[in-house]
Amino acid sequence: MRLIAGDGPDLALIHGWGLGSAVWRPLLEPLARSCRLHLVELPGYGRTADESTSLAACAESLLASLPAPVTLCGWSLGGLLALRAALLAPQQVGGLILIGSTPCFVQRPDWPAAQPASVLAGFADRVGQWPAETLQRFVALLCQGDRQARTLTRMLLGQLRQQPLPSPAALQRGLEWLRDTDLRPLLAGIRCRSLLLHGASDALNPLAAASWLAQALPGGRLEVFPGTGHAPFLADPARCSELINQYCHATRAH
Repeated sequence: MRLIAGDGPDLALIHGWGLGSAVWRPLLEPLARSCRLHLVELPGYGRTADESTSLAACAESLLASLPAPVTLCGWSLGGLLALRAALLAPQQVGGLILIGSTPCFVQRPDWPAAQPASVLAGFADRVGQWPAETLQRFVALLCQGDRQARTLTRMLLGQLRQQPLPSPAALQRGLEWLRDTDLRPLLAGIRCRSLLLHGASDALNPLAAASWLAQALPGGRLEVFPGTGHAPFLADPARCSELINQYCHATRAH
């Protein structure tokens, strides 16, 4: 993790599976104007040492590296980690911003608005042998349904080529977290207000799941991005940064 120059309420940005902290680049300048940014790199990504750990243990390590109070902004898997951290330390986490995130990534008998287990199994089978090709396929999937899909796909594939690939163990571990985690029964333990930013055409985490989560969280507020896939902060960085800035300063006032 590294601190980005900025002044204001503390805001930690937590990337998702397969793509490191460079994915936040379009938001850094506008957010740093009014927030103090902490750019989180998950274990095994970038220059961060890899470590075999559970989602809860990773959340504990994350909290130990951050000030109090802090707003956690997580994308996809990063949102799952942010929720876990907020449950562990309600006195430290003053706000939650969840982008393209839901509390349970895989379908369950009572949770159809999610991915079939076979999708994760397919990625797990391939990522050990062909990590670069698997991540390229993932980029195409996360951009699916977005009216800017071709532009976003080119941008993210360019990032993949410029950055070191995450370790194979980190990629497999992230898929296991997505497969095994279901935070729905714990959501009553969330104490802070939550802002959800979600693409109307998200092909990975359906909008119906985000709508459910916004209702389940205390003070949950959902902002939908029409014609947008899994990465609304890349499709519309201006609107995202404005909403995040407004939320962080409103949370600080509380």
